[in-house]
Order: sequence, then structure tokens, then C-alpha cells
Amino acid sequence: MSVDTSELAGVAGAATHEKWKQLGYGLLCMAAISSPQYVWTLLTKPMMAQFSVGLPELQVTFSLLIILQTFFSPFQGKLIDYFGARRLIALGTLLSGLSWVLSAQVHQLAMLYLVYGGLGGLGTGIVYVGVVGLVVQWFPSQRGFAAGIVAAGYGMGAIVTTFPVSHLLDTRGLNFTLTVFGLMFAMVGFLASQGLKHPPASDSTEAAHPAVQGQKQFTAPEMLRQPLFWLMFCMMTFMATSGLMVTSQMAIFSRDFGVSQVVVFGMAALPLALTLDRFTNGLTRPLFGFISDKFGREQTMFIAFALEAVAMTLWLLCRQDAVLFVLLSGVVFLGWGEIFSLFPATLTDTFGTRHSTTNYGCLYMSQGIGSVAGGPLAALLHQHTHSWLPVFGSAIALDIITAFLALLVLRPVRQRFLRRHQG
Repeated sequence: MSVDTSELAGVAGAATHEKWKQLGYGLLCMAAISSPQYVWTLLTKPMMAQFSVGLPELQVTFSLLIILQTFFSPFQGKLIDYFGARRLIALGTLLSGLSWVLSAQVHQLAMLYLVYGGLGGLGTGIVYVGVVGLVVQWFPSQRGFAAGIVAAGYGMGAIVTTFPVSHLLDTRGLNFTLTVFGLMFAMVGFLASQGLKHPPASDSTEAAHPAVQGQKQFTAPEMLRQPLFWLMFCMMTFMATSGLMVTSQMAIFSRDFGVSQVVVFGMAALPLALTLDRFTNGLTRPLFGFISDKFGREQTMFIAFALEAVAMTLWLLCRQDAVLFVLLSGVVFLGWGEIFSLFPATLTDTFGTRHSTTNYGCLYMSQGIGSVAGGPLAALLHQHTHSWLPVFGSAIALDIITAFLALLVLRPVRQRFLRRHQG
């Protein structure tokens, strides 16, 4: 029986077109949920005034957002596997947008914890885990790149909102800003989620990287019994701590350094730095994901994590130079944001694609721990020492430790693990 090669080419072309559509839908969903985390630093000052609280108490809101985004992610991954990506991710985008709308109506800090931290965290967690778990199945031979692209949506989505949110806060106030943007986020995310779907069963396993073809497909309980998983969990926790310290405290320490309102290239330094950060924080995810697809996960981790350590050290030393503050802030995020492509790609390479959504949900919990250390604990350390030097010193030390763990420990241990579980 003859095979119509043109028909086969058409089928392959349709499949290729569909996976890029899925990547685009996932990118939009991630962009729609990015502002609750990445614009948070602009909200801290008006919220401290509105609720009459100090920074450590307010930062509990941010930590709850990340904790609930991450600690429920294994359960959310199971729900996504059962009910399907489209339904659950649509629900997540609505919860995320609604969290801003409701935050504009509350007058007590406990209620802010509940709606901004609680609803927002659950919503963003569903979307984040669901989208990453979905695209690594659609792109079996380009997992680092695909995870990086959608993670870039989360990192870069706030680029388009940073200046508008800053302007609206100054002109219309906190509550109006939260309401308008919350409704916009919910609408964009919900519409984008309607195009999502799982790949055909064969597409998630074929053309996988040669190093991981035929490997055992680990369930979450099986994975959690492996010391290798906990090594990756600790490493991601260390890196999440350093990055979230900057994300959650930047508006405060930039004012303490005396550079937040200095005009740089015609704009105030703080919103300009935040915009640049969102760009580099997004760019680094597909960039380093692509590099890791070609040259290896652990080698790429070492380079990226060491880059953040060096950039953060220079940033601290040049903290009173507004131009360098802006430029180096971008380099800091260039060395941090790639954890959200490198770790899910490494995890899927190691433990298989079949349970990738739930498995990544387990690893993603590490960001919740990092949010506590980088949020209220870092604020308390600053409050106790009256200096940002111990806070930055701790973050830089974690970057250096994790860089060497990647190259000297994770790489040989993972190589032995893959040889042992090769089919």
C-alpha cells in the first residue's frame, strides 16, 4: 500500500502549527497573571498607607500569594490532569483577576491576605503549573525553550502594565487601579485559555531528547522518594529566595538607596528599572532554556546563577548610582528568571513527561518557601539590622552555592540516575 507523502506532510504541518498556537495561548495566559507578583512592589507604599501597617506585616500578603501559588500546585496539577487544561486554567485566570478587584473593596489587612494572597495565589498557581505542564508535552525535544517562552510571559507580562499601573496609582489611587486592571487581567486570561488543549498521546513522547528516550515515567509519589528530586528542590528554593527578595523589596530599598525618583534616560529610575527587569526576566527564560537544550542543563545553570551573583554584588556596590542601578537590575533578573525554564525542563528530562504537570507542581512548591525567606524574613532582617547589606549578602551567597551545586553535584548525580533508569 502506497503512502501519500503530501498527506503526511500536511498532517505534520498541521501538528507543528497547532503546537505553536498552544504556545501562544499559554504565553497570553501567563502574561495575564503576572502583575500580582511583578507589580506588587509598586503597591507596597500605597497599601502601607491605606492599611496603616509596616512593611513586614504587608509582605505577608506577597508571601501568601506565592505560598498558595506553589504549595497547592501538586493538587492543582492533579485537577488539571483530570478535568483538562482549558477548564482549570480558565478558572485560574478569573480567580487571579478577581483577586485585584476584591482587594480594592477590603479595608482590613486580614481580608487583603485572603483575597490578594489567597485567591490570587490559588489562581496564578493553577495557570502557571497548568501552562508549563502543557507546553513541555507539546515540545518534547525543546522543553527548555518551550517552558522558557511561557515562563517569559509570566516574567515579561508586567512590562505593559508597570508604567500604566504606576501612573494610575499616582492619578486615580490604589482602589481604582486594582479594579480596572483586575478586570482586564481576567478578560484577557479567560479568552486565551479557551484555545488550550492537550496534545495527542503520541506527540508528547515522540522526538524526545535522545538522552531521555525510553526512561521510566515517574509518578509524583515515586519521584518524591528520590534524593535527586530533593536536591533540585533545595536548589530552586535557594534561587527563588534571592530573586523574590529583589522582586518584593525593590521599591523599598531603591528609596533607601536614594535612587528611586532620580531621572534616568528621561524617566524615574524605579519604574524604568522595573520595566527593564520585566524584559530581561522574560528574555532569559527562553534564551537560557534554548541554550540548555543545546549544551546541557547543569552547565547553563552554573553560568546563569553565577551571573546573578556577580550582578547583584556589583549592584550593591554601585547602589547610589541611579544609571548603574537601572542597568544592573536588568542583569540581576537576566541571571534569575531562567530558573523557571531550566528547572521544569530538567525535572521532565529526569522523571518523564507522563506526569509532568503534577511533578512540576511538587517542585514549584520551592518558590513558596523562597517567598517567605525573600519576603517577610528579608524585611525583618533589614528591620533588625537597619541595613540592606546582610539581606543582599545572603542572596548572593545562595546564588554562589546553587551555581556550584549545579555543576559539581547535580550533574554527576543526574547522569548516574538516568543511566540507572534508562529503558
